[in-house]
Amino acid sequence: MNGVAVELLKSVEQFVYREARCMDEHRYDEWLAFWEQELLYWVPCDDTDEDPRRAVSIIHDRRAQLEQRVTRLKGRYAFAQQPRTRLLRVVSNVEIESDSGESLAVGSTFALGDWRSDRQTAWFGRNRHVLVRHGDGFRMREKKVLLLNNSGALGNLTFLV
Repeated sequence: MNGVAVELLKSVEQFVYREARCMDEHRYDEWLAFWEQELLYWVPCDDTDEDPRRAVSIIHDRRAQLEQRVTRLKGRYAFAQQPRTRLLRVVSNVEIESDSGESLAVGSTFALGDWRSDRQTAWFGRNRHVLVRHGDGFRMREKKVLLLNNSGALGNLTFLV
């Protein structure tokens, strides 16, 4: 790997780590600023790669739906988040899968622990980000989250994953 590729990977890793920290710390407006105007936030409910417009999804948000999700999470009436879930995720295995010049496809894995109402839950999965170059950094155009147990019964997923 040459020096340019190493620097690009480091920049991508830092972006993915900052995004994870914003979600863990419930910094919703800051997290929303990571996104392009046209976006797709998708959490499929199985491991197939079906078109999310034609299949059931856990989450399938465009800009308007994602902004509504963030508004609900920030509001007083997010009853499923009272008390607010404490989150901690570890992101690893960050890889640049492709680079078109304008955008990058980036894969990573995560382990996410949540603590709420004296109960701890572990979530595991794989992320696929499509990042667009923006100034000196990146913005997300797409994020697909493949939860390890996405075809099974899921607990309370009322936070950003």
